[in-house]
Amino acid sequence: MDSWAQLENIQTRILQRITELELALSRQHLSVPSQTDHQHQDSTSDTESRLSTILKAGGVRYFSFKRVPFDYYDRSVEDRREILSAPTVDHLCKSIVLVNTQAHASVSDCSNPNNSKYYVVVIQYTARLNAENVKNFLYSINNGKIPKKKFNLRLAPEEESLKLTGFEHNAVTCIGMKIDIPVILDEAIVRLDPNFFWLGGGEIDLKLGIRTSQFIDFVKPFIVSCST
Repeated sequence: MDSWAQLENIQTRILQRITELELALSRQHLSVPSQTDHQHQDSTSDTESRLSTILKAGGVRYFSFKRVPFDYYDRSVEDRREILSAPTVDHLCKSIVLVNTQAHASVSDCSNPNNSKYYVVVIQYTARLNAENVKNFLYSINNGKIPKKKFNLRLAPEEESLKLTGFEHNAVTCIGMKIDIPVILDEAIVRLDPNFFWLGGGEIDLKLGIRTSQFIDFVKPFIVSCST
């Protein structure tokens, strides 16, 4: 191995170690591993391996996967925060698929990010989606050439979301979707400190934590103030 390759390997190991240390320092509470955690701690699922490969290929280095208990969604948001050792409940986010029910008949796919039939919005669990803000944003990026009434964003049915993303309810993530759906990231997430948030990881009991700046560089989402 030449000196450049050796240097690159050393730098990669250093970055991975920094990531581990930063995640450890950001933890305010230690959670006790559940039975589900024990069952998965020595193995990596196909989903985790696939998404990890996609992220690494895209230059993302600051990310982490974590298994959660089977009753994760029956617990309070504060309990979920503790399970993930997140700094605050505001660092817990979700990906939701929206469909433009009033799109022109010619708009049936996601080939035009500015005027797509579907969008994935990443928003905090503690926030409420403001669909009107999304509508106004899409109207503005099309320079008013499309009537505002042609934008009506609604939550896509679960079966439609599954078909588009390949992920079931409570597992949806915007990494590794079946269809390349345009992503909208709520501006409130960009302002989080520390610069790291959690979202779905492709399986109901799998969560993905990722550095916000690297998420933006990789996914290249629209950043919109779309919550209240």
